[in-house]
Amino acid sequence: MLRYIATRDHRVMQRVNGWRPPRWIRLWMLYASRLGDGWLWYAMAVVLLLFGGSARFIAVGQAALSAGIAVALFLRLKRAARRRRPCAFAPHSWATLLPPDQFSFPSGHSMTAFAIAVSLSFFYPSLQVGLLFCAASIAASRVLLGMHFLSDVVAGSALGVAIAFAVFHLAG
Repeated sequence: MLRYIATRDHRVMQRVNGWRPPRWIRLWMLYASRLGDGWLWYAMAVVLLLFGGSARFIAVGQAALSAGIAVALFLRLKRAARRRRPCAFAPHSWATLLPPDQFSFPSGHSMTAFAIAVSLSFFYPSLQVGLLFCAASIAASRVLLGMHFLSDVVAGSALGVAIAFAVFHLAG
């Protein structure tokens, strides 16, 4: 099964690395990836703490707890899996970002993005579409920029959602 996934991941990587997307997609992916470094979520926390209503402290607290669990988990999983990044196999045609670490599985950006987005969605359903769009953009950017294989992002996203659900149900 792992060989099947790896084979498919490498095919997707080769197609993505050879694709020259329009400028607006390149910019979107670069900004999404950089915002996924934390800036988007820090800004969101400040705005919610100032204007988020009576649930703001619980919402931001659960999102922070979910993010913390996600970071601890992805660091541990990356060391255990030791999967090399796509950029270690083939150069990317248009993105020249340096990876934040050596290993690829799972995508930490995707895991934390979905952990935070889903956590905040429980408290602010009206923001759900925007939050999930941001998380999905961050996840997609990691594949399109050659930082992760598709399965890294899918696994990271799923784990982030699971963490958010667990925190919400256990803390609430």
